[in-house]
Amino acid sequence: MHDMTAPIDDRLIAFFRKSLLDWSAHNPRPMPWKGERDPYKIWLSEIILQQTRVAQGLPYYQKFVAKYPSVRLLADAPEDDVMKLWEGLGYYSRARNLHAAAKHIAHELNGTFPNTYEGIRALKGVGAYTASAIASFAFGLPHAVLDGNVFRVLARFFGIETLTDTPSAQKQFASLAQNLLDPSRPAAYNQAIMDFGATCCTAQQAHCPDCPFQSECRAFLTCKVAELPLKSKGLVKKKRLFHYLVFNYQGDVFVRKRTGKDIWRGLWEFPQVEGSVQASDFGVGTIRESAPFKQLLTHQAVTAVFFEIDLAEDVPAEIFQNPLFDGCKRIARKELKKNIAFPRVIDCYLQNIVLTLN
Repeated sequence: MHDMTAPIDDRLIAFFRKSLLDWSAHNPRPMPWKGERDPYKIWLSEIILQQTRVAQGLPYYQKFVAKYPSVRLLADAPEDDVMKLWEGLGYYSRARNLHAAAKHIAHELNGTFPNTYEGIRALKGVGAYTASAIASFAFGLPHAVLDGNVFRVLARFFGIETLTDTPSAQKQFASLAQNLLDPSRPAAYNQAIMDFGATCCTAQQAHCPDCPFQSECRAFLTCKVAELPLKSKGLVKKKRLFHYLVFNYQGDVFVRKRTGKDIWRGLWEFPQVEGSVQASDFGVGTIRESAPFKQLLTHQAVTAVFFEIDLAEDVPAEIFQNPLFDGCKRIARKELKKNIAFPRVIDCYLQNIVLTLN
């Protein structure tokens, strides 16, 4: 087991760098942002790929570059348009932060992307990993990236049995990663170690027979590849039950934007009641209840049930004074998917409506 506080042998550093870069040279992983030097496009790709697989993020990157080829165009876009383009990618705070940072760059920095690690790190939504990636890829600055792939590679190569998801361990891993970085080729090194972790030293099935580190890898030599890296137990997800009320009235429905600090801020939804309710609680019109739809978030598990409620043409006007309609606007049902962004659980419902008559 490696002591992360002890200096690394120069021979081992040289072996690690050379083996990694040689592996990368023989195992290209083409992506449209590789070799890109425009910091705006690099930043865009890194934000999209936060907590997102490359295969899922790639079409979103292409859509954003096509619609907003510059930071000024992104800054000038209406927020609803940005959220709509992001729809389905999840973790919507990324889209809000992306838009806010674009406005800051366009209006406060005169459209010039910051070219120092500290300046990049100060952008809204940019953490240490993203700042390091942009700094190295766009400006050739010697800052080592540290994401889940890098944690795994380092923990296995050095046989580190410290829990990786503690603040102290993260500082030690960051120091280790920085010591291993090739300062003369930071972009190539960072890309190589991320690609290696994503394709060779994978979480579920490491490809040890093809690994260039095999002769020095402590996890391989001690048969602990499957055990490392070590993490504390997973988070317990908070369970929430949402009941959405889809009021059909004269060809329209009622929707409102989610505000506050709860999940899905900035997205749209139907009037909603959280907790246990029955269809009979809403005694107006014909009511149909959907099967449950589920969406798993990082810290929450959401179950949604939809009540389709057909209001009569001559329904009393006072019904719309009910608090359920607070903040709502009417929109033609056929226009629902054209201009506004919904959480995935609502999008799934709209695409695959399953109802039972009560």
